[in-house]
Amino acid sequence: MYKKLAPFFLIAVIGAIIGGSLVLGYGDKFSAKPTPQNTVPMENLLQAPIVQAQVSEARNTPIVKAAQAVGPAVVGITNKAYARDYFNRKVLVEQGTGSGVIFDSKGYIATNNHVVQNAQEILVSLADGRVLNGRVLGADPATDLAVVKVDATGLPAAVFGDSDSLLVGEPAIAIGNPLGLEFKGSVTAGVISALNRSIEIGERKFKLIQTDAAINPGNSGGALVNADGVVVGINSAKISIAGVEGIGFSIPINTARPILQSLIDKGRVVRAYLGVGIMDRNNAASYGYEFTTDKGIYIIQIAKNGPAAKAGLKEGDVIIKVAGTEVNSVADLRGAVDAKTVGSKVDVLIIRGGNQQTVSVLLEEMPSQQ
Repeated sequence: MYKKLAPFFLIAVIGAIIGGSLVLGYGDKFSAKPTPQNTVPMENLLQAPIVQAQVSEARNTPIVKAAQAVGPAVVGITNKAYARDYFNRKVLVEQGTGSGVIFDSKGYIATNNHVVQNAQEILVSLADGRVLNGRVLGADPATDLAVVKVDATGLPAAVFGDSDSLLVGEPAIAIGNPLGLEFKGSVTAGVISALNRSIEIGERKFKLIQTDAAINPGNSGGALVNADGVVVGINSAKISIAGVEGIGFSIPINTARPILQSLIDKGRVVRAYLGVGIMDRNNAASYGYEFTTDKGIYIIQIAKNGPAAKAGLKEGDVIIKVAGTEVNSVADLRGAVDAKTVGSKVDVLIIRGGNQQTVSVLLEEMPSQQ
């Protein structure tokens, strides 16, 4: 074994000797290693000018451009409300923070209703560092949208795009304040995962944009932006279930646009009203009702002098269709009526006494207390 290793050992020793002699020889012949040209002496490194790097097209992507275009218009919204402290004193405390999008340079900001809900004081944190007092002009729980106003002009405003032209797979950029203002102006990117996702929340169905761009608590009310740098949605929610990642939702801007305008003009959204109390298969059993049909919804109450009462609808009727749309849940009926304007006449297909018949109903404005 020793003999087999000897040649390798000798080669290593010879190599070390040769290397050492070269180093020593270099030191004998050249008293100092020549300084390379264009080298800055160590003591002058801190004083050396910094050469500004040019941003290449590879770096200056549509995502970068979109963030630069919309980022300044995204704000933080802090919701404060009164509470009792340890000494039973009434004090303002922070309920939470969310995001908003300036869509008019005169201080109009779009956000979610749940961001400003029950607020007794609103603080708006601008991208330039200013913090302004805001007030809620109007809110619509049905669509989870709200408008906040600050008294300022000349603010950077985002441009609203056309959400109806979105393509599945195109880039999607979410801008907002995840987990609070410590992470304000965060940009996440993904794609448009799906369009017209039907999500049922309470008694309403929402048609939402699905994206895998990260949307976290605090992003609510922020902007969903396409590669052209225009806002195509107002970020609203994500699915928070163990094992589920990358499923977030945004309110299409074409849906939001008329609602935001109505909130500015009237402080609320004017909706059509049928004037019935109804029950669907999902909650009938819990109230002791038994469905005798395999479709439709029961009318259990008729509003006095409401549109349904005037048209002759009665308690116990089963509504099957409204304006040609099948209704099998409370959310289905809400959606069918919401799609119509005040003053519209709609055909309501019902079952009464085992027979089908059609009743024409003139929709009225929903009372403000509804």
